[in-house]
Amino acid sequence: MDISLTEEGPTVSRIAHGMMRLSGWNADARGILELVERSIQNGITTFDQADIYGNYSCEELFGEALALSPSIRDRMQIITKCGIVLPPSCGNSIKHYDTSPEHITESVEKSLRKLRTDYIDILLIHRPDPIMDVEGIADTFSSLKRSGKVLHFGVSNFTPRQFEYLAERLDFNLVTNQIECSVLELSPFLDGTIDTCVRYRCSPMAWSPLAGGELFTGRNDRISRIRKTLEEIRIERNLRSIDIIALAWVLMHPSRIIPLIGTGNPDRVDRAVTAIDLKLSRTEWFRIWSASTGRDVP
Repeated sequence: MDISLTEEGPTVSRIAHGMMRLSGWNADARGILELVERSIQNGITTFDQADIYGNYSCEELFGEALALSPSIRDRMQIITKCGIVLPPSCGNSIKHYDTSPEHITESVEKSLRKLRTDYIDILLIHRPDPIMDVEGIADTFSSLKRSGKVLHFGVSNFTPRQFEYLAERLDFNLVTNQIECSVLELSPFLDGTIDTCVRYRCSPMAWSPLAGGELFTGRNDRISRIRKTLEEIRIERNLRSIDIIALAWVLMHPSRIIPLIGTGNPDRVDRAVTAIDLKLSRTEWFRIWSASTGRDVP
């Protein structure tokens, strides 16, 4: 199942596959290609990258895999991000942000080479830069769009006001704000982040929708309470695992949140897509919400 991030596009899969841990999957190019093909067979056609992932290695690993089957590029959407600079790249001694026109443009050129593609479907600013020049970013986005090197643009981890500042300076739509969101991370529902996406008619993307594995391994009272509730619903619904329910919970929101799964395990990819067809009741959704907050809604 595909959806459009905005009324004007682009079309993405209902769940996206995150590549942040790609370099740690111990897979060669053939193995990565097989995982990508498995995802596409499951209807997951959107792949999320960033220039810094794997200490600047993941884009290149992904590109090497795609080079084994060049036609597969036409069956997918590639997202990548820029704006974070890690030492010791380019002689830098401290991690910092760089959202200057020069850095954005250079990052795009490097991503295109590493990914072995002529265009990026969606480019995101990875983190809000406290000294970012939104006029400069807007001008750079417009230039990259005219060149055809980037088709669509968005942001990641932006506050509602930061999103608005940039959106208001563009003559085309920002298509998403990629945010941390899960049964353990409720703040986007409360601080206006998701509301802003609804206002601008774009769908948010959720990184770490399973709380980075904390949902399964965490031992504090809150996580135990959430896990117990998910397990109760799993038994009632006769489901294989609680991760299906946690993903369905994110998917249920009317803003049409796109969860990013970050697994290198093909079986987990197979399992994740079953969440798309799992329709939780409103009561079940609020049972999980209340388990997370530790109280009934007011």
